[in-house]
Amino acid sequence: MQTDFDLIVAGSGIAGLSFALTGAQNGLKVALITKKSRADSNTNHAQGGIAAVTSDADDFESHVRDTLIAGDGLCNEQAVRTIIAGGPQCIRQLVERGVNFTQQDGSPALGKEGGHSQRRILHVKDMTGRAIEAALLKQAADSPNITLLEHFLAIDIVTSAKLGLDGENRVIGLYALDVRQKKVRALKAKAVTLSTGGVGQVYQYTTNPAIATGDGVAMAYRAGVPVANMEFIQFHPTAFYTPQGERFLISEAVRGEGGVLRNTQGEAFMQRYDPRADLAPRDIVARAIDQEMKRSGARHVWLDVTAHDQAFLKDRFPTIFEACEKNGIDISKDWIPVVPAAHYECGGVVTNLDAQTQLKGLFACGEIACTGLHGANRLASNSLLEAVVLAQRGAAKLLEYLEDFNPPNVELPQWVDGDLQASDERVVLSHNLDELKRAMWDYVGIMRSEKRLKRALTRIGMLQREIDEYYWNFKVDSTLIELRNLVLVADIIVRSALMRKESRGLHYTLDFPEKLPQAHDSIVQKQIECAS
Repeated sequence: MQTDFDLIVAGSGIAGLSFALTGAQNGLKVALITKKSRADSNTNHAQGGIAAVTSDADDFESHVRDTLIAGDGLCNEQAVRTIIAGGPQCIRQLVERGVNFTQQDGSPALGKEGGHSQRRILHVKDMTGRAIEAALLKQAADSPNITLLEHFLAIDIVTSAKLGLDGENRVIGLYALDVRQKKVRALKAKAVTLSTGGVGQVYQYTTNPAIATGDGVAMAYRAGVPVANMEFIQFHPTAFYTPQGERFLISEAVRGEGGVLRNTQGEAFMQRYDPRADLAPRDIVARAIDQEMKRSGARHVWLDVTAHDQAFLKDRFPTIFEACEKNGIDISKDWIPVVPAAHYECGGVVTNLDAQTQLKGLFACGEIACTGLHGANRLASNSLLEAVVLAQRGAAKLLEYLEDFNPPNVELPQWVDGDLQASDERVVLSHNLDELKRAMWDYVGIMRSEKRLKRALTRIGMLQREIDEYYWNFKVDSTLIELRNLVLVADIIVRSALMRKESRGLHYTLDFPEKLPQAHDSIVQKQIECAS
């Protein structure tokens, strides 16, 4: 198989696909690697849509203001303005690539979600992510310059410093596990883009798919790249509640269309917490639901959308209607049981507005990246916007980078497994994963305290030592690689949370309930020693 590329993109969501397609269209040899099948991504699960100014009734200033308010003082205003201004062009690009947004009277049917002052959410009913994914994947599959490597799990970035090469430290490739062949491949590249999605699987309850194990954040951190604001975990307020613990996302667009949250007494309670009521930003809604549940001891609250008839709901929310129906709920007649669940990581690998990280040749875009757009709380549907804008800008910057790049004449060392056999005690790993998820849910959730965070840090430290011992003493497989990444990401989240001595946005701590007058980023970075 081919092992030498201009660009390796890890992740096949909207960010990775957009980056790969733009690079390929400019003649680059691109490897697009994805650890499951090509359609497995967080993008594929995105229901709501993509926020962009496309209507005469809307304007950039309004979108900027809504984003800054939601971000609770921590947004980088330059990033906000740049990304929002790039929205219309990127929407046109998506349409050119085959995305057919839902229309109404010949124009895009624009939805409204919490925190938005205008209708600006372009969507494909309630399956926007799936539609975007399908269109971009078709383009990628048809491109002669893109090699799709499915069931390839990225393990670690290879840098010139790790190999003891002279000059400025830069990316020269990565190691990836060929899951089907059970063999680690050394893939050489002039540049690497990390678009591996979120970290939701670090929590017991999440709307994220099983692939969201923080792989890119962990790899970047191990390579010495700064990671910022990881304490800001967005808990989606409305995930479908089941006693078995399964969580199906009920899009914020349902509340945008008039859905009302009610407590177990049937009372519409959001007005008590925010004048925007059910259209308040997610951090406020999630905390309100959490408080209502704790006050009453209820296992969930209700989402009431029965003001709409069945025909409207089936047309606007076909996926949600069908999923609820399978669980015995007719949402045109019955209230939906909902609870918060871990949903989106607002922090991540620090990048500039061209998706560049501090490490030469390493790019990051999508949920993995921290650009300054989201601040302390992501405004609904800004994530797909950020992904496609940063991918386009990053691919353009990559072409500039490659103009001056003289690749080192070196072969990547092959991965050495040695004589160690696969562990016969893998049950320990599943126990470790379960313990990690429960510790994060119990101690690093919607409401936090110093005591809970320190308790979590102690438990995570014990798990890290045990998992590291497995990693260095047994052959790697996908379970071990993902668990190693999850426990590292958990450690970063907790350490970042302990650094923040205030309550801001998604980080609410009982010990520091007030907001500091000056906003600051929480940055963690591993010190890298060069090979001698």
